[in-house]
This record gives sequence, structure tokens and C-alpha cells, in this order.
Amino acid sequence: MPLQSSFAESALTLKQQLGQKLMLDLRYYCEQDPGEQKCRTPVTELPADLANIITKHNIGGVILFAENIDTVPQVIKLNNDLQKAAAKSELGLPLFISIDQEGGRVARIPRDVGTSFTGNMSIGATYKEHGTHFATESARIIADELLALGVNVNYAPTVDVNMNPDNPVINVRSYGEDPQLVAKLGGAQVAGFENNGVISSLKHFPGHGDTNVDSHTGLPKVMHDKETIWQQDLPPFKEIIKNQQPGMIMTAHIQYPALDDSTFVSKEGKTMIKPATMSRKIITDLLRDELGYQGVVITDALDMAGISHFFEPIEAVVNTFAAGVDIALMPIEIRSPKDLAVLEALIERLEQEVQRGTLNANEMSASATRILKLKEKFKLTSLLDDKAAIKKAQLLLGDQSHRKVEAELALAAITEVKNEKNTLPLSIKSNSKVHIIMPDTRKCYALQQALIDNTDKLISFSCTSLQGYEPLATLKEINEADIIIAANASPKQSAVEVGGMDDLADNPEFAIAKADQSAALESLLKQAKLAHKKTIFVSLRAPYDIAQFGKFSDAVLATYAYNIDVDTDEKIAGPAFTALAKVLLGKAPATGQLPVTINDLN
Repeated sequence: MPLQSSFAESALTLKQQLGQKLMLDLRYYCEQDPGEQKCRTPVTELPADLANIITKHNIGGVILFAENIDTVPQVIKLNNDLQKAAAKSELGLPLFISIDQEGGRVARIPRDVGTSFTGNMSIGATYKEHGTHFATESARIIADELLALGVNVNYAPTVDVNMNPDNPVINVRSYGEDPQLVAKLGGAQVAGFENNGVISSLKHFPGHGDTNVDSHTGLPKVMHDKETIWQQDLPPFKEIIKNQQPGMIMTAHIQYPALDDSTFVSKEGKTMIKPATMSRKIITDLLRDELGYQGVVITDALDMAGISHFFEPIEAVVNTFAAGVDIALMPIEIRSPKDLAVLEALIERLEQEVQRGTLNANEMSASATRILKLKEKFKLTSLLDDKAAIKKAQLLLGDQSHRKVEAELALAAITEVKNEKNTLPLSIKSNSKVHIIMPDTRKCYALQQALIDNTDKLISFSCTSLQGYEPLATLKEINEADIIIAANASPKQSAVEVGGMDDLADNPEFAIAKADQSAALESLLKQAKLAHKKTIFVSLRAPYDIAQFGKFSDAVLATYAYNIDVDTDEKIAGPAFTALAKVLLGKAPATGQLPVTINDLN
């Protein structure tokens, strides 16, 4: 049913208010308790157990992951079934159905199905030439595709100002290091999402840009003084709140002692500074009162180590609500029937805390009202037609016009950082020998394919994968090559790019799973230089690595992305590789500008 405006004004029971304040993770569910094993059965159809808890507890929203998405018809049916379950609740209110579809490195819809773009830092690289064009267009297209699938909340844009070259979790997810640039592009994306019917969620307040710890794996601390915070971290949030008032803002699991140095005692008995997610000074006094934000505040995922290592799940939710947060994202893990009792216990405990006065009853009511008003503003509905939605979505997702904008962004972002000895564009002759050095073989093939598609010359290719190669054979290939194209992607992927905390649970050594490839790459570049080979270095991700590798090359390019959208036996391709090939071969100029400072360079 459509949301009735009277709901926003009428009094909800406390239980109903609390249900609306929960955003559940339905990534995996096993209808039989798996015992000691972790449940890894993806929810692609809605189990009766999960439908029942949505109905029974008047749940406000859910978050989807890549595992929930197989095909367009399947995900539309899943989302419609979720809304049908919500429609059967006492309130009958539609759900927030949310997802992380930032674009670039964080995209949950399969890249060959939906248009994922090359991400925020590539948008930042286009600003000087194109202004906010690509921020607006990418958000418009992502919103259209999400809405067609039945998704109405996107955890984007990321407006963290990336000030730290060693930031393991933000880096290319940021537009750049200039707060004003981030504010302009972030504001344009908020408008692009929300003018096209999808609620945006600015993240991660009050800023994740100067951390060297990933809050998925630990609790970062930002030691900025107040002046730096107001000059660097907060301006994007302040400006966008002033001009755009986004539907949601997501909190950061980060300690900010200059904003709040009050402490808590962790579940292991250690006294620690409160993270922003649980700080009333940061969420209520700063965000609500000082910055004037009137929308819905949501936590980052509460299963992240920045919270879960220090709090029991129910305690974490109590603390976030006490701070003034509206919605707890992924408050408890629901993986099998035994977890349903934990959800019951959570709601009972929250009711008790309101009755005790630990949680303010008026604040809980005001919070629920904010949630209902947001649903009303965006005209969320649980009246859906599967067949019509599937037909529309199949025509819309990955549409040719969408892919065209994706390709245009990838090309506009390519940045020429260095070009000595007229190395670029490459002078390719028939039977030229090109040796490609890449982080893995798939990326070798993607660039090779892109080069072949953009020249009529017959080129001989060889490839070195930094995941493993034979040094003597590689040295021979370097010596025999006319041109060396070497690339690096750093820092390594964080948990959010792969999926979330379940991936860390599956592989505890995820953060160090890949052997350090930088020493090997530097050695190979030195060998190419000693052999007097024409050498191009390509930074595929955060361009800070140019400071290490650029000096060994005649030319340097930055792409900010290495998405592979097509991966079949016949073809491996992605927009960043196609754009790179066009620039290498002189079919297009490199017009991008570095949106961050690189040591000893700019």
C-alpha cells in the first residue's frame, strides 16, 4: 500500500516505533540451524521466517548485498515479496530497501547487468573540464536502475575528504582532497539520486577521510583539532545539509576526541573514547543542533569491528539510539531460526530502556516520525506489479545510453601525469611487441583486448601477472619487447568492496591475503629502465602509488578504476581499460586532473 500521510501524524505504539528504527541484513539465511558452520545460503527468495518477522515487528527496512541479486526478475520478485510482507504488518508501511551502489569499487549489482561507473575519484578528476556533469549523470542513471529493481535507498554518496594517502577504506571512493570540490560533487549526486526517486545517504559523518585503519577491521581515531575538522572534514556535510538536506546521513565508527572525548567501557572491560556512532555530542549536538540536519540518521553497519569488537550487539543498538541515531543498520545477525529470538530480545530490551528512561520516549517518537515522513516524501509504496516492473527493468538496466555515459566518464577521467620523450601517444607499428605487467592476468587480458579493439596494427603481446611469474622468462620478455605497460592497484580492496564483514569471517586474513606486489613491480620497472625500454606506468586505483613507481617510467597515466564489466571466454573488458587504450593509442586526449596531491609531484 502507499504510505498514508496520517501515519506520520498519528501515534505509533512504542513497539511499532522501534520496528521502524531497524534496518535488517538478509544476506544469508538457513532454515535449519547450521550448528558450528556459518550459514552461507544466499537469500534470493524470501523465506517464510524472514517475511514473518518483517510483518510481526513492523520492520522499517532491509539492506541487500550482491548475494541477494542473481537476475533482474529474481531481485524484483524478492523486493516485491519484501514489500508484501511489510504491507501485512499492523502499520502496513512500505520498507526502505537499501543497497551500497556507490559506483566504482563499491557496487552490489553485477557489473554486466547494471551500470556501475568508474567511481568518485574519477568524477573528481573530471571536475576541471566537466564541472558537476558526471556527478549528476551517474547518480541519475544509478537511481533509475535501482528504482527499477525496487530499491529506494542508496548508501551514497561518500563525501569523505581523502586527506590520507594510506587510507585503506576510502581512497578512490572519495572525490578528492579538496573539501569544496567534494561538497560540490557530493551535492550534485544527492540531487541526482533524490530528484530521480532514490533516497541518498551521505557518509561517513563526521568524516572518514584521514584514517589509516578500516572501521570494518578496527576502530580508527582521527586526531584533528577542531579547526581542522571544521576546515577539512565537515565542509561537505555542512554545505550539502545547507543546500540539499539529504534524506539520510550515515555515521562513522570513528573516534574524534576533539569533538567528544567522553568514554565507555568495552565488553572486555577497557575504557575507550566513544565512536561517533555512539556520541550524543556528535550526532545530536553537532549534526542536529549545530549543522541543522533534520533528516534521518543511520548507523554504518553495526557488525563492523569498529563496533562489534567492543560492544555486544544489543548494547550497541541501545547506545546508538541514546546518541540520537534514528536507524540501526544491521543491528544483529539473522542467519537461522535461533537468531529470531535475538531480534525479539533486542526489541524487548529497547522497550525496557525507554520505560527506564535510558532512552527518551519523546525522542523515540520523534525519530519514528522522521522515518515515516521520509517514506512519505519519496512516496514509497508496497503496491507493486512484478510483470510490469520486470519488463521495464530489463529494458533499463545497462541500457546503451547508460553505458555511453559510463564510457564517457572513464575516458574523461584519464589523467596524464607525465610524458617524457614523446612517449605518448604510442607509436605502434605492425608486429610491435608489447609487454604488459598487471596485478593479475584478467587485467592483462582486459588491456590487451582494449588495445586490439582500438588499432588495426598487428601487435604481439606478452603478460606478467604480479600474482606469480617466472623471473627469468619475464626478463626475457621485457628485453624482447618494444613497449612496456606496467600497472598497479593500491591500496588493496577493503571489506566493503568485496561485500562486508561476512567476507572477513570467511577469510580472517583477507586484509593481508595478497602478497605484497610492490617490490616485484619496482624490480621489473627497474629492469625495463636498464634495458632502455619505452615504459608507461598506469595507476589503476588511488594515484598515490605514482610517487613510488612513476620515476621508473617515461610516461604515467592514472585511471582511478579497473572495473571489468564483461568477463567471458570470448572477451574480458571494462570501461577504464577501453578508455586507457584510447589514450595510449592517441585516439583521445587525457583531460583528467589529479584530485589529490602526490608526494614530490604536484
